[in-house]
Amino acid sequence: MKTYLTIMFNSEGSKPSEVKNQLLNLGFKTAKGSYDFVYDWVEEAVTVEELVWFADKVHSALKNHNVFFTIETV
Repeated sequence: MKTYLTIMFNSEGSKPSEVKNQLLNLGFKTAKGSYDFVYDWVEEAVTVEELVWFADKVHSALKNHNVFFTIETV
């Protein structure tokens, strides 16, 4: 499974490089194309609870950076 993340920056928020560093620390890798970052799950079968836990972790990491994000896991 992979989790894709798209970020929408705000000119009043943190620098993109700071946001990138936060996400790299969570295990995301940068991506090109429709998504900005991708997280490769080690396991193919990830539970909904694990996905929500991870989304909460992303939310906490990006809090106070004044960005919007979307997550898609497939």
